Amino acid sequence: MEIWINPACSKCRSAVKLLDAEGADYTVRRYLEDVPTEDEIRAVLDRLGLEPWDITRTQEAVAKELGLKEWPRDATTRDRWVTALAEHPRLIQRPIITADDGTAVVARTDEAVRDALSR
Repeated sequence: MEIWINPACSKCRSAVKLLDAEGADYTVRRYLEDVPTEDEIRAVLDRLGLEPWDITRTQEAVAKELGLKEWPRDATTRDRWVTALAEHPRLIQRPIITADDGTAVVARTDEAVRDALSR
């Protein structure tokens, strides 16, 4: 199991604390430092069953600079969104846990973390 975190994020710290309390075996990826490639983002999206705009933090300053809220959300622009996430990892929603069964969850709640642990 791997968790993508920003250590400055309270939701990330809560998720790690819960993983530790449950004795989970996991790897931490500080995705702002160890930036995921476009292929890694696509793989996580497949595991999540989501589209890139579903995990984009559109309130971030860079999102506003890029005008992301105005970008179309369809198959023809999917790669453009993935590129934006790879070039600006701060836009990626956090934390994301890749579960042992090949799925993933956006672990913003204790319930989502427990869901990942149960897989």
